[in-house]
This record gives sequence, structure tokens and C-alpha cells, in this order.
Amino acid sequence: MEFVRICSKGINLCQQKYVLQLLSDTGFLASMPTSLPMDPNNNLNAEIGDLLPDPSLYRRLIGKLLYLTISRPDITYVVHKLSQFMQSPTNIHLKAVHHLLQYLKGTPGQGILFPANSTLQLTVYYDVDWAGCLSTRRSTTHFVIFLGQSLLSWRSKRQNTVSKSSTEAENHSILATSSELV
Repeated sequence: MEFVRICSKGINLCQQKYVLQLLSDTGFLASMPTSLPMDPNNNLNAEIGDLLPDPSLYRRLIGKLLYLTISRPDITYVVHKLSQFMQSPTNIHLKAVHHLLQYLKGTPGQGILFPANSTLQLTVYYDVDWAGCLSTRRSTTHFVIFLGQSLLSWRSKRQNTVSKSSTEAENHSILATSSELV
């Protein structure tokens, strides 16, 4: 983890060296960057594509990307989504990982900024995708918590139960978010 002081702006928490090493190790250091961490038209599920003959590369990449989410909330959702296919990854899933690596190529120094002149107001945003998992119909809770302008906490987690309505899924999401605040 790197702490980079940005003079009067504040402190930036980032993992630029880690990202550049990951890109170098995977051969993506010279790749063309993309502007989004995931193709919005890519509807990933377990039934698409051909199984990888050796899933260990996919699993190692996901592990490295999970570590990177410590300072990169912008990739948390995508890494969470891709980690769902660890048991039986396909060529389509690996292609989505490659797309994410291309996104990291364009944003290696991005991280969390803690501004020097930020207020101490707590702001919370949450959302849920009701029955978003196509195979289990479980919902996923997403939330972010800011202290002033600084991102303090974030999460993207599949709910443990299947909700019968969007209201029930929202209630589970509110509970998870409230628990984080306490």
C-alpha cells in the first residue's frame, strides 16, 4: 500500500506500484486502456463460454484483484462479479478479467483521496439489485459511506436469502448498511 501526500489537497491512498506490477506480470502493460471496468453489455453467468483447461490462472488473477479492491472501490463490483465464477471459469470470464486489466492500465494511480479541508459529515448511499443473480435469484447489496468527501467504507455483497419482492431486498440492504454504520 502506498500513501502519497498531495501537498495542499490531502492524502491519496493508492496501489500504483501493485497495479503496474500486475499489468507487467500479465502482459497488459502495453495494452490499450478502456474507460470502463466492465463492458456494460456483458451479462456474465456460469453457462456462457468454454471452460478454461487450467482455471488456476483465472483464480490467481481474481485473488490479486481482490487485494486491489482495498484501495479501488471503482473495481469492487466487477471483481465481486468475476469472483462468482472461480469454480468453473470460462474463456468469456477470462476475457472480462482482461477487460478489467485494460481499465487498470488507464487508471494505475487511482485510489482514495482524503482531502485536507473535508468536513466531518457522514453520508450514506445504498442500492440493491433485486434477484440480480440469474442462477440463484439472490439480490446483491451495494453501499458506500463517506466521511466528508472521503470514501470511508463500501461493500458489494450477495444477500444470503432470496427476496420475494424488491421491498424485502431493500430492507435487507438497509439492515446491512446500518450494521456497517454501527
